[in-house]
Amino acid sequence: MNRLPRFLATALALGTAAALVTGCSDEGAPLSFDTPTSDTSTTQQAKDPGKGTGKDGAGKSTGSGPETVLPTGPKASFTTANTLEDGTKIGVTTLAGAKSGFTGKVWVWAPKQYFDPKYAKSGFPVLMALPGGNGYPMNYWMGTDLKLQSRISTWSQEGKSLPFIVVMPVLNPDDKFYYDGSDIPGQPKMGTWLTEDVPEFVQANFRTFASRDGWAFMGSSSGAFAGLKAVLQRPDRFKAVIASGPDTVPDSPLWAGHEAQRQANNPEKLAKALGAKPDTEKNRVYLAFQIGTEESGMGTLKTFMKNYTKGPVKTRLQVIQGGGHNAKGYVRGMGDGSIAWISKQMQGPIPSS
Repeated sequence: MNRLPRFLATALALGTAAALVTGCSDEGAPLSFDTPTSDTSTTQQAKDPGKGTGKDGAGKSTGSGPETVLPTGPKASFTTANTLEDGTKIGVTTLAGAKSGFTGKVWVWAPKQYFDPKYAKSGFPVLMALPGGNGYPMNYWMGTDLKLQSRISTWSQEGKSLPFIVVMPVLNPDDKFYYDGSDIPGQPKMGTWLTEDVPEFVQANFRTFASRDGWAFMGSSSGAFAGLKAVLQRPDRFKAVIASGPDTVPDSPLWAGHEAQRQANNPEKLAKALGAKPDTEKNRVYLAFQIGTEESGMGTLKTFMKNYTKGPVKTRLQVIQGGGHNAKGYVRGMGDGSIAWISKQMQGPIPSS
């Protein structure tokens, strides 16, 4: 797939990031995600009542129970970016990535269940949401018009989705190039930013799970590529992805002169290598693909699935009827099946009583 036309389609479908931001009366006000357990820097075993069904509060049976990681610090300073209809807020902060050396904005939303006392000692699953287009200086999932967070809130109450913490980092370091969510030699280390710095920031500020069962990506277009590549490259850290209208090969012009490194970040190569490994729980990844009937790339995506759905690489395709290359359609597709599929594979929060 050629990414430039896909970027233009995304930009036209979504408009500017500013158009997606719904103002709120407390925009810019200090925001805290602290709960009564937030000051304890430790890990603990959450009680696990049984095998999960993808419903709110249900968790996968793991013997002694999933390991909850309480916030490790240092604590970030958040300000309010948006407020949802249910009163929950999207916060924003600036993160200086210790490992990547890149500094950028990260937006975060926590569902109502996160603040419920019965889950005060439990971790929550994390969904890293990546935008299409340049993904800089904004991540359009932080706006309220696309209703990603509102839908997750509703779906979790209906039993379709786990109540994910949604984390929305900037995807690229500028608006000039695509960096393929990778550490391209001589360029900002955006792969390290997405797979190490941002997750460590989340662990510093939120109750999460130590296991990969609590970590997933979702994204559209170029963000779908980055999320897909991250899961295939780091199956020890991430278990699932919802990849909507994705590219399946790295095509940034910045790879010129670095073919070996480009191939090391190629989802086709990564999927082939992972698919040859034993089909064990430790190796399994879940790739939920989405594509609209009104966008290009259906054939390429089906070929990828045919070639690489092997061994521990599990895939699912959500065809969005009448859908184009746009984020609103992709959210609709999530509700039609993709979010439920990955939720069944992941760890949900465990009530203490």
